[in-house]
Amino acid sequence: MAGLEIPTKTHGVGVFIELRKRLQTGLVIAGKDVARSPADVVVTGGDSSLHIRTLRGELTLTLPAGVTMEQGSCIPTPAGESSEEELHYRLRINVERSSVEEASDSVMETLRAKETYCFYCQGCMTRLLEDRVFKRVLPLPNGNWNAIVDDWCCHPDPFANKKLLPRAEDCLLGDTFLLLARDDSCDQALTEEVSPVGSEDSQDPKKLCRRLALVSCKSCSSVLGEAVAPGTLKLYITQVVVELAVGDRKPEASLHRSLFLERTVAVRLLELSNSLSTFHFSVQTPDGKAFLLLWLLNSDSIVASVPETCVQGERSISSPALHSPSTRAARALKLLYVVCSDTGVQQRDIVTSWEVSAIGHPVVLPLKVCEELLQVIEDSNSTLPASMRCMRSYKVTYLRL
Repeated sequence: MAGLEIPTKTHGVGVFIELRKRLQTGLVIAGKDVARSPADVVVTGGDSSLHIRTLRGELTLTLPAGVTMEQGSCIPTPAGESSEEELHYRLRINVERSSVEEASDSVMETLRAKETYCFYCQGCMTRLLEDRVFKRVLPLPNGNWNAIVDDWCCHPDPFANKKLLPRAEDCLLGDTFLLLARDDSCDQALTEEVSPVGSEDSQDPKKLCRRLALVSCKSCSSVLGEAVAPGTLKLYITQVVVELAVGDRKPEASLHRSLFLERTVAVRLLELSNSLSTFHFSVQTPDGKAFLLLWLLNSDSIVASVPETCVQGERSISSPALHSPSTRAARALKLLYVVCSDTGVQQRDIVTSWEVSAIGHPVVLPLKVCEELLQVIEDSNSTLPASMRCMRSYKVTYLRL
């Protein structure tokens, strides 16, 4: 997570880059506030870095190890309808075959049997569960497994109305959550409150009567998950931090919430895409209501968006102390998205099409987390150049890995 920075909200994009590792190409976009003509932008490469000089000053972007620009390859390219506000450039990059991607620190990939773990609230880093040792760490069937049981069984569904629950020393891994056995220590750090789910206008009477036993952190009241059975906890991976218990080592300070959420969701979407060979995801609330549709386009992007306010004026070129600080370009997923509550005709058609075709793999998160995720996505979209924010009837966003 090192190197991630909180995006600065601004109305004007100074410099934006997107590099594609597989294609070994790159796009640089400069706003007219930092460059007036193609000759005003000079892009050169360094050791895993890009140096961009504009009328407003110089900018250094740090690239992942093993990624370098091919010197002299940056050339102007037509900006289309955005030519009055933006300047576009294409370039080529070299990617070392020996360069290794950063290892994923996803909870789903790091949990192992016979290791000792501590669970913390991501919001306040209060220790929730300590010294948990699992004899078994097992994946659950994917989100819609129960819907296709009838297609595989020649007899009535043996799993009907039955939950898959962990034993005392089990950890079961869902798409976005962990199932753990509850013990006496949980009462010291967790609170439980029954809350109704389902909307009043729902056509399904069962949803109107459904209740969730929400589990929250006693210290900061953040909702962490649900009590799905008297002895079982469901903890969402967006709400907890899981670390190996090593001596008396204290956990690191909690990462900024939006950065933690962004990276956790991005890593999980990439893992699900690779394991299930799918690129369409339907972010849903626990009552099964679709909140957000995501379409994964690229997983090999390296991006950086620098606001015009961070590209210094001409005088800074002669004064190193006033130069813009180095900015780290981050690996990211490029996604198209549609908000299910959008009232636009084209967006409603997309939502209906996805629902009818059932093409979106369900990604279930608490309602508040869905709203937080949407804010992260919208913030990312707002930092993009105007020409990059939409693609047909979808909006574009990047989630950093």
